[in-house]
Amino acid sequence: MNGVLKLVQPTHAHARAPARSAVAQWGEDVTRILCVRLDNLGDVLMTTPALRALREAVPGRHLTLLGSRAGVALAPFLGDVDEVVEYDAPWVANRAEHAPARDLRMAEQLGQRHFDAAVIFTVYSQNPLPAAMMCHLAGIPRRLAHCRENPYALLTGWVHESEPEQHTRHEVERQLALVREVGATARDTRMRFDVREADRALLAARLAARGVDPHAPYFILHPGATAASRRYPAARFGLVAARLVRETGYPVLITGSHGERALAAEVRRTAGYAARPALHDLAGTLSLGELGALLERATVLISNNSGPVHIASALGTPVADLYALTNPQHTPWQTAHRLLFRDVPCRWCYRGVCPQRHHACLRGVPPAEIVQAALELCAEARASGAPGCTTEPS
Repeated sequence: MNGVLKLVQPTHAHARAPARSAVAQWGEDVTRILCVRLDNLGDVLMTTPALRALREAVPGRHLTLLGSRAGVALAPFLGDVDEVVEYDAPWVANRAEHAPARDLRMAEQLGQRHFDAAVIFTVYSQNPLPAAMMCHLAGIPRRLAHCRENPYALLTGWVHESEPEQHTRHEVERQLALVREVGATARDTRMRFDVREADRALLAARLAARGVDPHAPYFILHPGATAASRRYPAARFGLVAARLVRETGYPVLITGSHGERALAAEVRRTAGYAARPALHDLAGTLSLGELGALLERATVLISNNSGPVHIASALGTPVADLYALTNPQHTPWQTAHRLLFRDVPCRWCYRGVCPQRHHACLRGVPPAEIVQAALELCAEARASGAPGCTTEPS
């Protein structure tokens, strides 16, 4: 199946949300806000429209992001964030070592910053109460979050958690709805990633050294993802790369982290000798800023659903998204895209490893379908005059 993935689920006619505490709007006295987003890079990006809404609601607001190591790496590219505090929390999946003394020090550190309010951003499967307790211990007087159960004094404003039983929203919409409760509305709901000129220059030099014109059309393949359940086989990415080279003549650039270099090598190997001169392995070589600059000019990104998809969405780059059915909330946002998947009974498993061990939601997608999606997106971009696809395929 390739196309629309519906996020709205049927509303139960007799379902009734329990009473929630009244959420008072935050006025001009709320100028220093702690924005808690403790999961991954993509999650932070999907929160950027809500951050913009908070900033624009009151002139001169100062926003601090409390985020994981992966999340705060975005700081140089987030124009609405004034400062970041890095914290790998024990209630969020990460590889950090955890000790109670460290958590108590974090609460003390936050207390010294004298925040007027805190917004705790979560997906619906996450519990906001540990973060709420930390903000309470830090003496932050206003604390807002979605919550499934009555938090009593831990949250001064809470929005009843109705997902996924009654409906399921895109992650961007969910966070915009949360800050709307305190009077923060967004005129512009795009995600944000600010590409720096220095990174554009570094990238241009790097590509020129490989004989790639950064202003000419190129495809990006991103075969990695943090969770194994969200990875399409690298060997099939190689078949996609070979056919794209054959049908378009455009270069294909392979991206990934240092730890994903083996995946990139597998893509090159399975693409075959004929395609190899047009394949460029950039895995482990790009900074986050350079990756943003690369995605900014790409004709199409072909990727597992991972951080680069959300950067591409923020930059308006078309995406052919191999969308494992682990979570319905994280599709590309406000950019041209195709969702590539096969529907399965075990959809929305929220697992990092396929519990059925068949990966059918991804493995059922043939390489030819991915190529077709990329070519369609390329044609649409060319028709609109988008900078990433200005010439006809060969």
